[in-house]
Amino acid sequence: MAEITQKELTLLNDVLSYEGLICKKARMYSRTLTDIELADCMTKIADSHEQRYNALLNILGG
Repeated sequence: MAEITQKELTLLNDVLSYEGLICKKARMYSRTLTDIELADCMTKIADSHEQRYNALLNILGG
């Protein structure tokens, strides 16, 4: 694998932070919503962002 530049590392770090934040917010919404369909939708969104977060961690070697 090619070496990651400092700029790419910075961008990956930023995206990792955004994915983590979105995942946390979606999980919080899924737990507080009273509409079951909306809560399920938020759970799916959180799961999707968690997968991306983990994929980014793998890229960074964490």
